[in-house]
Amino acid sequence: MGTLITGTGLLVVIALAVRSMIRDKKRGKSLQCGGDCSKCRGCH
Repeated sequence: MGTLITGTGLLVVIALAVRSMIRDKKRGKSLQCGGDCSKCRGCH
């Protein structure tokens, strides 16, 4: 029973992380660019 509860909790956390990444992508943000151009080193 403990394994089931732990697995379910882990799936919820992963789903929330993926949801957040999709929302950020739709808003024009990404993992590589935080949107702060003052810190950009011209990598892209």
